[in-house]
Amino acid sequence: MTITEKILQLPKEEKLRVMEALWEDLSAKAAFESPSWHGEKLRETQERLDRGQEEVVNWEEAKNRLKK
Repeated sequence: MTITEKILQLPKEEKLRVMEALWEDLSAKAAFESPSWHGEKLRETQERLDRGQEEVVNWEEAKNRLKK
């Protein structure tokens, strides 16, 4: 049985622990650098938000919109 198959059989709580452990390991060993354009896009979004031109939605609603 592969490690992926084993993970898929775990209960939700254990899957979350595995995910957290993997993220902790990856983030400690690798330097992730945002692309140069990323900061500009974040500033643009913040400006739209400040002007009331950006709608804030919760994560569940965002996922539902993306699925459509």
